[in-house]
Amino acid sequence: MARKMTAKSAMRAAATVGDLRWAAVLARDPAADGKFFYSVATTGVYCRPSCAARTPRPENVAFHATAAEAEQAGFRPCRRCQPDRPALAERQAALVADLCRLIESAERAPSLQELADYAGLSTYHLHRVFKTVTGLTPREYASARRAGRVRAELARSTTVTEAIYGAGYNTGSRFYEQSNRLLGMTPTRYRAGGAGMEIRFAVGECSLGDILVAASERGVCAILMGDDPDALVRDLQDRFPRAELIGGDAGFEQLVAQVVGFVEAPGRGLDLPLDVRGTAFQQRVWQALREIPAGATASYSEIARRIGAPQAVRAVAGACAANALAVAIPCHRVVRNDGGLAGYRWGVERKRALLEREAQG
Repeated sequence: MARKMTAKSAMRAAATVGDLRWAAVLARDPAADGKFFYSVATTGVYCRPSCAARTPRPENVAFHATAAEAEQAGFRPCRRCQPDRPALAERQAALVADLCRLIESAERAPSLQELADYAGLSTYHLHRVFKTVTGLTPREYASARRAGRVRAELARSTTVTEAIYGAGYNTGSRFYEQSNRLLGMTPTRYRAGGAGMEIRFAVGECSLGDILVAASERGVCAILMGDDPDALVRDLQDRFPRAELIGGDAGFEQLVAQVVGFVEAPGRGLDLPLDVRGTAFQQRVWQALREIPAGATASYSEIARRIGAPQAVRAVAGACAANALAVAIPCHRVVRNDGGLAGYRWGVERKRALLEREAQG
């Protein structure tokens, strides 16, 4: 027979159910861990929101801002979720940070087994934890760090070969196989600041202001928006300091018109060859953005989950901010968890306008 609830218990239950934190407890939301704790009067323990223990009755629940506050109220930490210890996510982040330092300081990239032995984990668990925290596998992270070393070495070494070996590659052939993907051009051209490359560009106008479109022989490499055409050109020059920038001819103007047309009427679609330059993680984020259909949005958290890196929300936001291909890689379709418009490289008002046009079809 169901226990009859007293008026006082009913009021406590209503207060709990009406608290936004209760939804996080019901969902066992790990994102809420550390933001608050909850205690259960009938058991005398306090827990994290993500605790997998049986859901308590709402009239027995109280919320606390900190673990210390819960303990001062007379509750002891749950043995299951261990709320008095750093959260699992924090412990994993600390472990992965340690592994990243190990990878960065090693002369050669440690194997997955070596990393697992160092961490005291199985290779499967290590691989999963590392990717969850960084958004990259250990191999991808090591490759990205090595590419960074190559960039630094190319800037100070006398020859390309010296830079490649200085960055830790045992053979030049292995690096050359990946050089276009890692640098966006050959090492020689990168070292020369893009010297010898031809990049065509033109600045047009649309209802959202000025728009610059630039393309290399591989495809469109920049779509920049702003209020000052000279500033847009300087931005392009900073990206390719020694490339040969060539003003677009009539044929190129048609490409600019195609981009402008898409900005004005997103429903017509935009199918252009792109010369996308970025890290492995950025490329994964940008690909996920291109899969968001026009008229739809996704949160930074959703994108992080889609690429298999649920904890890398800030890194996802950073990748969106680094995008130099406005509208072609639709970072304007990424919003906050509450649906609000977060920062946008080309201005929140442009973001709002683009979303409104896409919503209208």
